[in-house]
Amino acid sequence: MQTTQTTLDTAQLPQVHEPRNDGMPLDLDWVSTVQANTSAIERRAASLPGRRNVKKDFQAAWLCKAVSLMDLTTLSGDDSVGRVRRLCAKARQPVSQHILDALGMDGLTAGAVCVYHDMVETAVDALQGTSIPVAAVSTGFPAGLSPFHLRIQEIRDSVAAGAQEIDIVISRRHVLTGNWQALYDEMAEMRAACGDAHVKAILATGELGTLRNVARASLICMMAGADFIKTSTGKEPVNATLPVTLTMIRAIRDYQDRTGIKVGYKPAGGISKAKDAIVYLSMIKDELGDRWLQPDLFRFGASSLLGDIERQLEHHVTGSYSAGWRHAIG
Repeated sequence: MQTTQTTLDTAQLPQVHEPRNDGMPLDLDWVSTVQANTSAIERRAASLPGRRNVKKDFQAAWLCKAVSLMDLTTLSGDDSVGRVRRLCAKARQPVSQHILDALGMDGLTAGAVCVYHDMVETAVDALQGTSIPVAAVSTGFPAGLSPFHLRIQEIRDSVAAGAQEIDIVISRRHVLTGNWQALYDEMAEMRAACGDAHVKAILATGELGTLRNVARASLICMMAGADFIKTSTGKEPVNATLPVTLTMIRAIRDYQDRTGIKVGYKPAGGISKAKDAIVYLSMIKDELGDRWLQPDLFRFGASSLLGDIERQLEHHVTGSYSAGWRHAIG
């Protein structure tokens, strides 16, 4: 499996990190010029699944890459210490050892573990001795409608508890009413509250109405200092889609062209099949380049995806599909 091994060796190189996005002054002239050709974006997105098809060793390598970019997440009302510890154990070794041995690789871990604030300390303790960061959802997740001073304090509390990444939710009403100054000010204050922790801005794109709104909200959040822009909370009726992804990553590309700063991207919600992960990765590679295929610039927010990837990898190794229950998430 030389092809697989070569690709995976590359995936396991020491991680590099881009400089933080310090943002820039709000440029409403730039924002006003941002448009989205919805029909063209949808045509381009619809063409991708048929154009990008990898098999055998190449497929196994891409799927292992997807695992390394995954934020394993538990955001349920019945979360417990035991569940979070099991999830962290899965993040440490996301793929069964016999599969890794057959692929000739080791050192594969998930990209991060994402939890509510109350479980940050548990996750940090369970991941000691690894480089896997803990991400905390914050700012009144998922609606983002709690009093603003409480949202800011929640960020500070999660950072103090050890969270290295903060997933914040924007106020959708600012986008829907075109109040870009309010969105910029909100995002900038949240970014400041994060301190050294990286901040992912969740746009909740399924509630923004149009792709033009998605593009403009993406740009505003980057101007205000977001290190990542993220599609969804996973709680909306419509979460990550290929047209939304294309819109957001082209905004990232435009922002880099203008400022020289690379901003990360995280599709979240609705990505549950291994073949879908490969389509997303191929889109990122085509539109942004290989540099974005590293965990400091790309993440999947899709824990259920891991089970299907592990089944596909076992099929690659053994020739047989296993039952889904054999690959529990945690």
